[in-house]
Amino acid sequence: MPAPTVLLGAVAYDPKVVTIWEGFRTWLRGQGLDFDFVLYSHYERQVEDLIAARIDAAWNSPLAYLRAERLAAANGTAVRALTMRDTDQDLTSVVVVRADSPVRQLADLAGRVVAVGAVDSPQATLIPLDHLAARGVTVDVRRFDVGVGLHGDHIGGERDAARALVAGEVDAACMIDANHLAFVQEGTLPPEGTRIVAQTARYDHCNMTVRAPESDGVRLFGTLLLGMSYADPQVRPLLDLEGLTAWREGRTTGYDVLADAVDTSGFYSPDGRVTATDYRP
Repeated sequence: MPAPTVLLGAVAYDPKVVTIWEGFRTWLRGQGLDFDFVLYSHYERQVEDLIAARIDAAWNSPLAYLRAERLAAANGTAVRALTMRDTDQDLTSVVVVRADSPVRQLADLAGRVVAVGAVDSPQATLIPLDHLAARGVTVDVRRFDVGVGLHGDHIGGERDAARALVAGEVDAACMIDANHLAFVQEGTLPPEGTRIVAQTARYDHCNMTVRAPESDGVRLFGTLLLGMSYADPQVRPLLDLEGLTAWREGRTTGYDVLADAVDTSGFYSPDGRVTATDYRP
């Protein structure tokens, strides 16, 4: 009997993506799964190919998952989150000002310049701007469109927003909470040089999106991922590269915050069409 097969789609946001999935392919094939992957330059085509059954699974951003869910529902099918990383759950975004800023609370940002990441970044643009708007705070947005189409996976725009804050070009900057810490560690932000004036509700990030019901190969793929152990010396380097210590069962309860932001901004239509007028992946 031939081995179950799975073709994965992943977005090439960084050269390490090739190294990661080549390593996963070697390991998964060693476990009896005929696994391969294809790379995409942006998420929109990857999502469309998943819904069209040209690939079996998509390593999706949260924004890509929401579009896949809407496209599937529009054509009478369904998708689900097969797995996600432990590091994809319960994240927040923050709005940061300089330590010497006169801004003390969210309302003080009204009319001021706020830097965000790329137009399609959930964590550095869509979610924090929706957080501000929902609280009646109108700001002058300065966007840093780096890696458009990568849904914020390329954090260049987020980092450029932080640099603009340090340079005094903007009054505040939006970023995911983990990057606020990372930017301090790498020297982009000065130690003790910033303050958080707002923090969003918790949300989830990436997931392994598959069509439902799953094939035998996809079910095996999920079982193998969930069984990967950080204690395994063959597996640990792959998990380190992909930024996790364990795979978790996929969940979708953490996408409500982003779904609200997508609807408010009109980024996607309810049936999954790209309707953001200034988005060109």
